[in-house]
Amino acid sequence: MLYFLENDHFKVGIESLGAELQHFIKKDENLEFIWTADPAIWASHAPNLFPIVGELPNQQYTYEGETYNMARHGFARKKEFKLVEEHHSKLVFELEYDEETLAQYPFEFRLLIAYKLEENKLEVTYQILNEDIKAMWFSVGGHPGFNVPLYPDEKYTDYYLEFEEEESLRRYLIDENGLQTGDTELMLENSRILPLTHDYFEKDAIVLKDLNSEKLVLASKNGARKIEFSFEGFPYLGLWAKPGPSPYLCIEPWCGIASSNHDSGELQDKEGINELRPKHVFERTYSITIW
Repeated sequence: MLYFLENDHFKVGIESLGAELQHFIKKDENLEFIWTADPAIWASHAPNLFPIVGELPNQQYTYEGETYNMARHGFARKKEFKLVEEHHSKLVFELEYDEETLAQYPFEFRLLIAYKLEENKLEVTYQILNEDIKAMWFSVGGHPGFNVPLYPDEKYTDYYLEFEEEESLRRYLIDENGLQTGDTELMLENSRILPLTHDYFEKDAIVLKDLNSEKLVLASKNGARKIEFSFEGFPYLGLWAKPGPSPYLCIEPWCGIASSNHDSGELQDKEGINELRPKHVFERTYSITIW
């Protein structure tokens, strides 16, 4: 079911399946910022990633001597969430563990995803509660896609990313199975500006670590509109579009990352995995601001 937040200038739509952001519309222009999920290209808008980010070796991991199977990015994006809080500017969705999740992930949890719209800013908050008697291990992240270009008279290459701080960035390469190879490639050297080109994604996602910045701006050199994306507290960032002339860009804040192709397979050893003690809470927020 699709739920909406709305004010005088913007309208936001969230689908209960996966608690997925599907619309962020500037009303006076009827301008949609979120990728339209064309099934011929990429049939999602902005999946939520939990309890892993990225891929596992052979889509498996081991915990306490047992082997579990889990597909890329985890199961939350394909689960129905329950709306548990509804206000004029805020919606909160909840996913609880069940028999299906326990078969893949042996932890009792609650995952709350809150959407809050204030003027031109949308905040997306992940709150994870460990309801188990043992520590749980998890990753969580976002995968929002944005329409690029926004206007019919623009091209993809008119757009660029401007980081908050000067960066010297290396992308961490991934193999045909979605696993980190250990190799890197220079993307940006002592600069804040990364021009967009489809060629970047011939090697799959751009996986970034150790950024100085906690926000960036997606903009066009034509200067019509800007999207400010804040990801404070997320140690990894992904940039992705399907290879080819795909008219969108995903900006992905992650607390977690794909396994390497020499990973031990043990859940606790996975790079970027987070430990949450019983009855404790983990919370992170990213935001999208339209200018």
